[in-house]
Formats: sequence, structure tokens, C-alpha cells
Amino acid sequence: MAREKTHDPRRLDVRAFAAAGAALSATWPQAGFERLGASLMPGAADAPADVDWSVQGEQRPVTGGTPQTWLRLTASTTVALQCQRCLQPVAEPLAVERWFRFADDEQEAERLDEELEDDVLVASRTFDLHELVEDELILALPLVPRHELCPEPLPMSAGEADEPEEAAPNPFAALAALKRQTPD
Repeated sequence: MAREKTHDPRRLDVRAFAAAGAALSATWPQAGFERLGASLMPGAADAPADVDWSVQGEQRPVTGGTPQTWLRLTASTTVALQCQRCLQPVAEPLAVERWFRFADDEQEAERLDEELEDDVLVASRTFDLHELVEDELILALPLVPRHELCPEPLPMSAGEADEPEEAAPNPFAALAALKRQTPD
């Protein structure tokens, strides 16, 4: 785990971190991400996966104002999800690379979020990078996980393979038979 002793990723002073141009990187066990784990296929992973992440802080100068605080986050892992075609486990790699701009308070964050395309968060002296990494990995999950080519065909129910499918009776044939029975 490579990180500076003065910066705790679970209680990060965002402004001081960015002002120092500091960087952190580490590997956390995927099992420590409970919300992410709720989306995964239970019991599908052979070995527990790790989440590799890094963050870099910087201050960007602004003409006539205070510098802007920015963080660049990268994170990657592989998760076991359930294929929506064959219902078997599928390993999905997740990779995140995002820049975050920090505002002084919620009102400024809302204003900036409406005006700009940037991802805006509120700066804090106790910012939790673990939560941010988990949020971004959850957002990176595929909507419909599936294999490119499923390893096994879909299982059939017990009676499907043995019985040929019967054709449904034609409703117009029944009407024609009734018409023939009625006297003119």
C-alpha cells in the first residue's frame, strides 16, 4: 500500500491534498465494498478480487480568483456478475478514470453542476475516498451483463425437449364450422 503518511484515504483533507499536488494509490479487497458486493453474483468468484485505485490532487489557477481544487481518480477491478442470457457467471472488468472539481459548499456545488459539465463534489477535511471509489465502480457496472458468446446453451425445462409443440387451434376454423351448421 503506497501512500503518504500525512494523507489518510478514509479521511482526506481534499484542499490540503490538492494544494500539495499529492498522490495516493493502493489496493483494497473487493470484499470491503459492501454496496458493490450486493450487485455481484454470490459465490461466483473463485478467488476474491482486489480493487486497484489511485488519486492525484491539483490546484488549477483561476484569473482573479482562488485556485480550483481537482482530483483525478482511477480505479479498476474485475467483478463476477450473472449473464442475462445463460444465467452463468461472467467476469466483467471495470475501469474508472474521472476528474472531480471541488466546491466550498452544497450551494456552490449545485450552481456549478448546473452550469458546467464537470463532476462537482463538496470539499471536506474528512473526505472518504473509499466511498467515492465504490460509487464510481457501481456506476461503471454494465446495465445488462452478458457473455459475448455464452459457454453453455440455455437449459430447457423438463417437458420442453420431449413433447412436440402443439399448434393452437385456429379461431377462424371454428367460426367456419359454425357457419356450415347454421341453416340458411
